[in-house]
Amino acid sequence: MESAKVNDVELEYEVVGSGEPVVLISPVLADGFLPLLSEPALADRYQLIRYHKRGWCGSTHTEPPVSVADHAADAAALLDHLGIARAHVAGHSTGAVAALQLALTCPERVHSLILLEPSMLSLPNGQAFLQQAGPVFEAYGSGDHEGALAMFMGAVSGIDWANCQAVMEERVPGSVAAAVKDADTFFGVELPALTEWVFGPEQAAAINQPVLSVLGAETQPLWVEVAEFLRSSLPHVEDCTIKGVGHLLHIQRPQPVARAMAEFLGRNPIADD
Repeated sequence: MESAKVNDVELEYEVVGSGEPVVLISPVLADGFLPLLSEPALADRYQLIRYHKRGWCGSTHTEPPVSVADHAADAAALLDHLGIARAHVAGHSTGAVAALQLALTCPERVHSLILLEPSMLSLPNGQAFLQQAGPVFEAYGSGDHEGALAMFMGAVSGIDWANCQAVMEERVPGSVAAAVKDADTFFGVELPALTEWVFGPEQAAAINQPVLSVLGAETQPLWVEVAEFLRSSLPHVEDCTIKGVGHLLHIQRPQPVARAMAEFLGRNPIADD
């Protein structure tokens, strides 16, 4: 990966393909979008830009707090570094939260949004999820980073850890070890910032870009509630449900996710902006 100096931090990034730019913002799995880079529906038609947020892998690890707004500012600065005035922006889970924030703070930079199950913890099921995750935080607090990650990923994916780990390693080799290594970033920086992030009807009404909301058919109640909120609150939103998957939808079944993304992007070209 290459490196860019933005906002006094170094961000690792990779650009593949050509065409209209699509920024991919990942959550706890820093390389979670890798499976989509080899899907022809996207790779043959678009310039795909993925990067490691600050605190992940080889990007600069800064002391907390690091807010969702900080991540959005980093994404905008990376676009500046690449000389891109306007892009499609896709995000998964906490990465989708950063994508939404980017659309709020820099709307002129975001042509369209693709949201793969944003993690909105302010919703009722978000609060319930945090309460149920008590053992996860206890494991992390005791220093068992691997155990904490295993419990957390099992809970969010809806798959037992052995199968979840197998899927992750098959699609994104090394992703488990990388996530364990950056557990302090996720549990100590990312999640606290997420609990403080505010996105309600007022913020949703300000999102004027076309939005694709992608949901796994077998996902957890939190993201079902999020999808319902987006459907009822965003001015311009389309829904897409991917069969046979949960929260790791684009890792479990990258082909139909890539196809849905490409079809949405084709309906909303930047050239028509």
